[in-house]
Amino acid sequence: MQIDAQYSLVGESHSRNEFWMYVWMRRLAVITAHVVALGFTILISLLSRPGTSFFSWHPVCMSVAYCLCMTEGILLFSAEGSPFCFKSRKGRVRLHWFLQALVVLGGATGVAFMVASKRVSECPHLASWHSVLGVCTLVVTALQTACGLCLLFPNVPLPVPSPPRLHLYHTTCGLVAYLLAVATVMLAMFTDWFQAMVRGLLWYPLSLLPLLPALVVMNQITRAYLPKRKVAI
Repeated sequence: MQIDAQYSLVGESHSRNEFWMYVWMRRLAVITAHVVALGFTILISLLSRPGTSFFSWHPVCMSVAYCLCMTEGILLFSAEGSPFCFKSRKGRVRLHWFLQALVVLGGATGVAFMVASKRVSECPHLASWHSVLGVCTLVVTALQTACGLCLLFPNVPLPVPSPPRLHLYHTTCGLVAYLLAVATVMLAMFTDWFQAMVRGLLWYPLSLLPLLPALVVMNQITRAYLPKRKVAI
């Protein structure tokens, strides 16, 4: 009996150590995602040299909107490593809406600068997979914003689905928009502009940087939100 009790205590201690190791690994991943999102945005802003042309503002606006604001707007709901974990749920929702408003504003401004640049250079629109996927990202972002507005103003007399279903639509559109944005950013690294700025072996690690925040965001949403959300039919 004593031997069984000793084995039981050893097993509990081992399980406890594994649990805390798992928790700290998750925290490290979330903190790294914050650092990568900020660092990558700063890097793109420096490479763009904003103010030198209309186009130079496009990467800046898009990276600030999607790589930084959208990433932080999702990660602030994370229980591991969020700098706003001390905020109440209501405070985090308000901050989420502020960051999402910056996403919409930054995306619209980035598109405006791109259109202006295309008109000056007389180049055709939607001539690459990067631009096509970028348009898809903006469309899904608009759908996400529309669902969020219905959640923000539930008393508006509109024929909208029930709040649980709206939450599911809002979260799903947000995840799809973020993954599309990451794919768009990675396609941008194959453009002549980025390859002229970053050459050699440095291009390979930089091209993989957006994947880390994407994996953390996708894991957070699919693990903590979607499986627990029950939608009333």
